[in-house]
Amino acid sequence: MTQTQSAPHELITMGRVGVDIYPEQIGVGLEDVTSFAKFLGGSATNVAVAASRLGHRSAVVTRTGDDPFGRFVHQALQGFGVDDQWVSAVAGLPTPVVFCEIFPPDDFPLYFYRGPKAPDLHISPDELDYDAIRATDVFWVTVTGLSQEPSREAHLAALEARSGHGTTVLDLDYRPMFWDSPEAATAEIAKALPHVTVAVGNKEECRVAIGETEPHAAAKALQDAGVDLAVVKQGPAGVLGVRGDESVVVPPVPVDVVNGLGAGDAFGGALVHGLLTGASLTDTLAGANAAGSYVAGQLSCADAMPTVDQLSAYLAQGAAR
Repeated sequence: MTQTQSAPHELITMGRVGVDIYPEQIGVGLEDVTSFAKFLGGSATNVAVAASRLGHRSAVVTRTGDDPFGRFVHQALQGFGVDDQWVSAVAGLPTPVVFCEIFPPDDFPLYFYRGPKAPDLHISPDELDYDAIRATDVFWVTVTGLSQEPSREAHLAALEARSGHGTTVLDLDYRPMFWDSPEAATAEIAKALPHVTVAVGNKEECRVAIGETEPHAAAKALQDAGVDLAVVKQGPAGVLGVRGDESVVVPPVPVDVVNGLGAGDAFGGALVHGLLTGASLTDTLAGANAAGSYVAGQLSCADAMPTVDQLSAYLAQGAAR
């Protein structure tokens, strides 16, 4: 059922959208797959869905093609209770699709079909609702949105308008296929970081962003760049969170992985949930880890995002192990 968005949004995300086409056969290459299922996808979009599933008023700013998959994006967002008023079509460009192969526990090759250019990179500064961006409790963007114009200019304009208003998150979600070089990404990330209060990324993404892979050094470098809360994902070593003088490491929640591709977005939605509810840093990161683990145990991304009750039960099961 679609949520009523009469009150100001608690979360607005901005960036990538697409349709995930996932094989229903696990452990075989695409050339041997015989059937697929389609799901809503795109990192920024999935984070909005994840937060909505956890009870928060969410919206996404993005663009689709003027095609059946674009219509599917609207249907799916409405079904998940995510406000789609800032999702518009770009004539002449197809809605992106993403195929993957599934080789658990840790090999999930992705094949992006975003040519000749993804509609979500056509977000322009003059189409943004700056009042809404300033008013939302949490504003979430990803590094992909900085990779091309006019999206880059729009993201920086939104971040500048957002400065001093609430919590602003930059997902360091670096995808090399979207950039000419890591150095190009580093330069654009440097322009964004002064406007950001929270940065989230794994060790490789931190290397691209600020030149550090050791987790504590990366967190310090992000703080030196102006970030209040640095979240560094360390894989099997858990997640490091550093805010001011507080530093915590929260272990991962073990899971038999089915598809790890949605775990980071589930982590993001639960991170937003913790920030919005005022949970401690430890509890926030524990919930985010649990959400990522929960989704990694299932095939889909957006469709698998847990509710508060599901996440609480999963955390309790993990504590009992």
